[in-house]
Amino acid sequence: MDVHGFSALLRFIQQWRNLFQQFDRDQSGSISFDELQQAFSQMGYNLSPQFSQLLLSRYAQGSSAPSIQLDRFIHICMQLQSLTDAFREKDTAMVGNVRLGYEDFLTMVMTRML
Repeated sequence: MDVHGFSALLRFIQQWRNLFQQFDRDQSGSISFDELQQAFSQMGYNLSPQFSQLLLSRYAQGSSAPSIQLDRFIHICMQLQSLTDAFREKDTAMVGNVRLGYEDFLTMVMTRML
């Protein structure tokens, strides 16, 4: 990686850190369930509390009060954006639903998440 690539990476991480700190209302250094719900909402995602809880359970690092650190927050947000983009490619009518075959679904997920 050259100096320009490094500078771009540093800016990218700093933007995510600023966003993370904006949603970390209690300044704990991690995002709680309520903070995650609010973050998703402010980023334009209309996700159920159950789905947010699923993400929290999947990505939280062990503690009595599950929360998400910066690196996992970035990971979740990037995956959500990638999968949302893939969904929108299929949802040409913008109705929030698509008809998708099983293998098409697997292809969409595998190419976006791996």
